[in-house]
Amino acid sequence: MANYRRAWCLGGTYFFTINLLQRKNNTLLTSNIEHLRAVIKNVRQSHPFIIHSWVVLPDHMHCMIELPQGDSNFALRLRLIKSNFSKGIPKTERLIAVRKARGERGIWQRRYWEHLIRDEADYAAHMHYVHINPLKHGLVNAVKDWPYSIFHRLVAQGVYPLDWAGSGELLIDYEES
Repeated sequence: MANYRRAWCLGGTYFFTINLLQRKNNTLLTSNIEHLRAVIKNVRQSHPFIIHSWVVLPDHMHCMIELPQGDSNFALRLRLIKSNFSKGIPKTERLIAVRKARGERGIWQRRYWEHLIRDEADYAAHMHYVHINPLKHGLVNAVKDWPYSIFHRLVAQGVYPLDWAGSGELLIDYEES
């Protein structure tokens, strides 16, 4: 078995990619977006974190969050988001014997991609990656057209202009990521 190593940093800012187990033609996340939002809100109330960026695509999501000072337990927060989301939707997925034996639902991939943000350039690159993702996957022609993102909140705060990456001009830089 592989030796997975996590970067634990008190009060760290992390980028995550979280995938559904069955990704092909799966729209589970966007079909249940209000439930997902409620779950994230509830987890934030019990285990606070700051959301810097978040985008939900039909079969996966990307986010960048910051943990409180003195706290490095991002794994608990992601486990709660995944498990509470799973508990709130109907059981329609196929289950293999191993998942049945472990009492798992079979909705999420067990692991997720995690990256500790190192500096301002790394922060900016991952912020852009999160918001360009719907464009990268061909879901929209402009970032502003994707409704399942905090991009519009960041536009209102002056972080991004509304027409940022509107024609895909930044896509070339992120296709290799």
